[in-house]
Amino acid sequence: MEAKGPNAEQIEYWNEKAAPTWLAQNARLDEMLAPLGIAAMDRAKPKTGDRVLDVGCGVGQTSLQLAARVGPTGSVLGVDISAPMLARAKERARAENLANLRFENADAQTFAFTPGGVDLVFSRFGVMFFADPAAAFANIARALRPGGRLAFVCWQAMAQNPWMREAVAALAKHVTLPAPPAPDAPGPFAFADAARVRGILEKAGFRGVAHEPLTGEIFLGKNVDEALAFSTEVGPAGSALREATPSQREAATAAIREMLASRLTPTGVRMAFAAWIVTAER
Repeated sequence: MEAKGPNAEQIEYWNEKAAPTWLAQNARLDEMLAPLGIAAMDRAKPKTGDRVLDVGCGVGQTSLQLAARVGPTGSVLGVDISAPMLARAKERARAENLANLRFENADAQTFAFTPGGVDLVFSRFGVMFFADPAAAFANIARALRPGGRLAFVCWQAMAQNPWMREAVAALAKHVTLPAPPAPDAPGPFAFADAARVRGILEKAGFRGVAHEPLTGEIFLGKNVDEALAFSTEVGPAGSALREATPSQREAATAAIREMLASRLTPTGVRMAFAAWIVTAER
């Protein structure tokens, strides 16, 4: 899709900058995020025969899981702005011969969904990047039948997520970081404020908005080298390192390695995370 419309910047980013990294780290990301997505899916309660919209489906793990839950009498539409990531998702769906799953390279903020065409809208960390979240969720609400359900998982603030915060802190000793974005700017922490999200959803036509905290330890790798490769490629630290000089990158990488080594357990490198599971009804 062309990088145009209100989310042009995000379309360009997720196709040209982020996609190669996310495809390279596909297996690690799936392993790391799967428990959080499943927790949100369990709250969403997809039923046999449900029609589901998976927003920001990426490389398709959640779409495949949803398709298995709704069965052959149900259907799943995975939507994402990243064409390279959707290409991987389509490969996975073909490999599993899932006739009830299809994908659309589209922007959920502006795409003309069939009104009332789905029973459930789901997302695993895919709804925090809209330029105008109020408009996006109003459009998503139109896709839901009256009484249809919404469930997604999003990050709490960086301060509550040491697995990202501590890598950035180690990096900041050696690299000048850009000024932090506004709290409501599109990005991984845009939905950290539960009151703001509730207001967005209620304005968009949702009711019964609930936030359930989801906390625990996230798996970064079975050893320090694996965790380092991941932490220096994905997330805020990865973005900052790509802009650093070679000498800065070397020093910062050493600092992140030292931090990760201090978090090594007998079962790998694990660090605390905090997310929200958000549920609502149209």
